[in-house]
Amino acid sequence: MKVQLIKLAHARSGDKGDTANVGIIALKPEYYEILKKEVTPERVKAHFGEMVKGAVQRFEMPNIGALNFLLHNALGGGGTTTLKHDAQGKTISTALLRMEIDVPDDLANF
Repeated sequence: MKVQLIKLAHARSGDKGDTANVGIIALKPEYYEILKKEVTPERVKAHFGEMVKGAVQRFEMPNIGALNFLLHNALGGGGTTTLKHDAQGKTISTALLRMEIDVPDDLANF
């Protein structure tokens, strides 16, 4: 079954220059393995399409059930030079939580 990430995780985002930093944290410990399997750098880059001009890196934090992503060249130059409405990438976490992933049927009853 496909579900949006918002059913499985919290998220927070911000900026480091022209790089958006997005963390997703599993709502339950059993969701972490699903996130790790389904939310890959390739899928995150595809989800954002042309908005992310550079690479997407992922860092795993199993001790807190979280994944952190760096979306390089995603903010139009960064907060002081960009013409984008969201210069610091604060809405990127909400956009990522709309990504759909596959979950096992036994976990689909939220």
